Amino acid sequence: MPLYSTPPSLADCEDLARRAYADLPETFRRFVGDVVIRVVDFPDEDTEREMELETPFDLLGLYRGVDMGSKTVAATPQDVDMIFLYRRPLLDFWVETNEDLEHLIRHVLIHEIGHHFGLSDEDMETIEEQAEAEEGRKLHS
Repeated sequence: MPLYSTPPSLADCEDLARRAYADLPETFRRFVGDVVIRVVDFPDEDTEREMELETPFDLLGLYRGVDMGSKTVAATPQDVDMIFLYRRPLLDFWVETNEDLEHLIRHVLIHEIGHHFGLSDEDMETIEEQAEAEEGRKLHS
């Protein structure tokens, strides 16, 4: 992970997101399909209102589209499925928590891909807790 003397640019964050996506298992990526991943500085005003955000820094990422569980053969999608990663909120979180930026971007990306698959936040929290518990068991065995 590079050390930054200035905040990572949109291009830097896009590169981290691309690498995070490329590092996902092929079997997982195959099911993601044609979802577009975009890195932008902040959510737009419509998203802020819709999500009832107090500030634009309250949202790290967002999946926009019809999740796989809700798609039907007869339904014609109105727009392309997209995952947004919000650079400025991600950078603020990174600075506040001292978490590895690459790990943070990968985590948010995977979380939003989970929404593409139709998983709720609660589903993903459960999966993460199970994965952490499994990792802890492996470290202690």
